[in-house]
Amino acid sequence: MATPHVWHQLHLYRAKITRLGLLAGLAALALPLTAQAQRKSLSSAKRGRNGQVKSVTVENLPGYDSRWLHLGLYVAPNFSRYKIEQAPGYPAQGVAANSIVSPGFSVGFLGDVRLADHLSLTFTPGVAFNTRRIEFEEFGSRQPGIQYPESVETQEIGTTQLDLPVLLKLKSERRRNTRVYIVGGVNPNFTLGTRRNDEQANVLRAGTADVALEYGVGLDLFYPYFKFSPELRFSHGLTNLHQPGTNDVYTRSLQSMKSNTVTLYLNIWSGR
Repeated sequence: MATPHVWHQLHLYRAKITRLGLLAGLAALALPLTAQAQRKSLSSAKRGRNGQVKSVTVENLPGYDSRWLHLGLYVAPNFSRYKIEQAPGYPAQGVAANSIVSPGFSVGFLGDVRLADHLSLTFTPGVAFNTRRIEFEEFGSRQPGIQYPESVETQEIGTTQLDLPVLLKLKSERRRNTRVYIVGGVNPNFTLGTRRNDEQANVLRAGTADVALEYGVGLDLFYPYFKFSPELRFSHGLTNLHQPGTNDVYTRSLQSMKSNTVTLYLNIWSGR
């Protein structure tokens, strides 16, 4: 029976013991380095060649995304128009219609409820002041080689509208003080009032209730005391707002009017 020798056994496993020792040493060094990196994650400094600090980046509003509710307000310039369809027999009416893009403005409040790490439900009630125009001109005036008298009439519909958008927001990982997101949902809206400069000249009417599909993209910018989120959103109305029944040439020449709006939301969220 062979006698065991501890020295020879250590000699056989010397390479393995050496590797384990190196790994243990690296692990011991990595732990404080990891902790230090975590401490520095909230701020970092860029230094020049001589060691002088050039700039410092601080992570603003730490723990902001762990809260279940965020509130804020927005202001939003917009551009809107009616997507129109002319009646099947519109040539007999003697006019052709063209929808014109017009500017508007809206203001409102923001509410955001956290559903998951990268998903939230956003409610943004507000009031929009929209003006939409449709230009009508003699159908024959577009024919080449024939001279017709110029006759262009514009029908203008100005509305004060209550918007009640409910949107799902999908957010990316936060990178320091920035993050991108996309939104999508529905916007039930109701007309609170109609503004008409000239009742005799503007006889075209539109419905007072609509539901629109909305989607867009935005950017979160974190500051020490608030979050600023510029967002571009597109809205497509699903309801035909055309009001038939009147005998004017403008109403008879159309069969469908649906709202289309592009809005730049300037969202300001409270940091508390």
